[in-house]
Formats: sequence, structure tokens, C-alpha cells
Amino acid sequence: MAGIYIHIPFCKTRCIYCDFYSTTRSELKSQYIRALCRELTERKEYLKGEAVETIYFGGGTPSQLSEEDFRQVFGTIEQVYGLEHAKEITLEANPDDLTDEYTGMLSALPFNRISMGIQTFDDATLQLLNRRHNATQAIKAVERCRRAGFRNISIDLIYGLPGETNERWKQDLQQAVSLHAEHISAYHLTYEEGTPIHDMLLSHRIREVDEESSALFFSDLTDTLTAAGYEHYEISNFCQPGMYSRHNTSYWRGIPYLGCGPSAHSFNTLTREWNTASLEKYISSIEEGHREFETEYLDTATRYNECIMTALRTMWGVPMQYVEQTFGPELRQYCTDMARPYLQSGKLELKDNHLRLTREGIFVSDGIISDLMFIEDLHYSCRQ
Repeated sequence: MAGIYIHIPFCKTRCIYCDFYSTTRSELKSQYIRALCRELTERKEYLKGEAVETIYFGGGTPSQLSEEDFRQVFGTIEQVYGLEHAKEITLEANPDDLTDEYTGMLSALPFNRISMGIQTFDDATLQLLNRRHNATQAIKAVERCRRAGFRNISIDLIYGLPGETNERWKQDLQQAVSLHAEHISAYHLTYEEGTPIHDMLLSHRIREVDEESSALFFSDLTDTLTAAGYEHYEISNFCQPGMYSRHNTSYWRGIPYLGCGPSAHSFNTLTREWNTASLEKYISSIEEGHREFETEYLDTATRYNECIMTALRTMWGVPMQYVEQTFGPELRQYCTDMARPYLQSGKLELKDNHLRLTREGIFVSDGIISDLMFIEDLHYSCRQ
């Protein structure tokens, strides 16, 4: 099986924390859609005939596209790859785009999952972040999606925002739970270099929350959502039973995917490649027949490290038999040796031959993952 990721780079306005590639040049949309469909067609062989089970429209703001735009893209995918095996087709959307008319249009297309960037239900913070919606619009957008027939809705939240208090975060969580979303993603704010919010931090116009508060926010997140019946299936992701994101889970499980559009990444288990992060260069290179992209060849150690970095974040953990079969007995032994102190301290557990983080381990997961990654030394060797 395989997935397709489609990057839609258009935004009406830029959020001050975002470092994903996007542009406000909506006048290029029609030209872009033609280039995107051409890339999808020309890269048919990348997935080597694997059935496409997930399709994900990310951004940017994919909900800036029209029905005609979507029909062009879906027509190409159906013709080139087929849609008969696609179990999950996701659209990322801004709440203010999800009018009754727009959600009705979406329900007539192959989409069966909506991922909504709400971030917070605090109106003052939404204004600070330069979001285009308010809390009321977000709540009504979820209701409109329900009326349109969508039964798989994900909402994104951000915590550790400027001025965040424990009380405000708990209110965000309670509001999210009350919407009965099938999936909730919650990420700690990161101040990415080059973003406006990073500049605000450097100029002392805002302050970063302290580590103690961050740990408390995460603890409240976990306690609130698990008490409400959500499965904590990945460090930043929670779902009602069985409603995990199939597409994102394929990333964490090393399943091949094709990424189309500017800055989009692709992975075929042995190499990773990514398109130019420029809309203008992307369009011109596709039109001229020489797509502009870079490729990274993944050696055994790199693939092992990526397995550790992604799989250990999930409730399924690292499958040790897979590690031995794919990367060899030496790396299986290396992983076992490096995990031993954390198994003894109760931060890791080994069940059914899968290495998993415990709740205590989640709080120090970055350090554990780093220690389990392979660095060649005198005692171990890694060969193709």
C-alpha cells in the first residue's frame, strides 16, 4: 500500500508561527493545478504499482481551492492511480472557509475526512496568531461538517502559546472534547527561526512558557483526552477508538508515499526526495519538463534511525523483529543494549516483541530516541 500527499501552497494570510511553504499568490492557482496534475501523471512509476490507500491535501490552505480545482486533481488521480483502494482522503481546512455551501460541495467529492486548524478557542490569542477565524466560527464549522455528513473530523490545537495559563489550556481541551471530534492533534508551539513570532520572541514582545508549565500542559492534555475516551496513539495525536490518521500513521510506519507540489516530500523506503520550495520555480520546471527536486539516498543506519524516531512515538512502538529483519542482527542488538537502562527505569517497556514508551518515558522521549539512534563506534558496525 502507499499514500499520496498533495501540497496546496495558497493562503489568504500567513499565520505568524508557520514555517511551512505557502504563498498568497492566488492568481497562479489555475496554472498550479495544471502543473500539479502533470506531476501526478508523470510520476506514476514512483509508487511501483502499490495501491493508494490514503490521500492527503495539506498546505498552505487546501480549502482555498474550488470545486473545479478539486475535480481536476481527483480526475487525474483516478485515471493514473485509481481511487478504489483509497480508505482515507483528507482535506486540511480553515474554519472560516467551511461555509454551508463549501462543506456541501466537499461532501460531493471523494473526501471522507476533514482536518481543521483551530489551534485555540481563545479569541485574543487567535488574533495574535493572525488566524482568520474566531472561536465561534470554529465551533460552527465543526457543526457544518457534521450536517454535511462528515463522520471523521480532526482538529488541531497548539499549547504553550504566549500568555498560556493552565486554566486557559484546560478550557481549550474541554471545548475540544465537547465537539466530539474523532481525532485531536495537539502540538507545543515552536518558535521557528524566520517566522514573525520568533522575531517577537527575540525582541521581548512575548515570552516563551517555562519547562514546568509545558510539562503540566502536556500532562493535562493526556489526562483530559484519555479520560474522555481518546486513545493516545502518538505523542501529539489522540483519537476515538480506531479513528487514527491512516495517512500520518503511514509516515511513522515507513510506508511509501508520493508527495506532489512545491516543497512536497516523497519516500520509497530507499530514497527521499523533495520538490523545490518555490511556487514559481515548481510551475516553470514542470512546464519545461524537468521537475526541480533533490534526492537523499538512505543507508541502513539512516533508515534504522528514522524507524526509531518515528515508531517509538507511537503506541505500537518499535517492532524488534522488523528491526532485525530489515536492518540486521547487529542493529537489533544495538537497540536492545541502548534500551536496557530505560527498561530498567520503567521509561520503556518490551511487550509482544515491541519496544514502547511508558507514560513516564513520553516526558523524556526526545532523549530516549536520541540514545537509541545509531552512531557508529568501535563496538558496532553498520553495512548495506
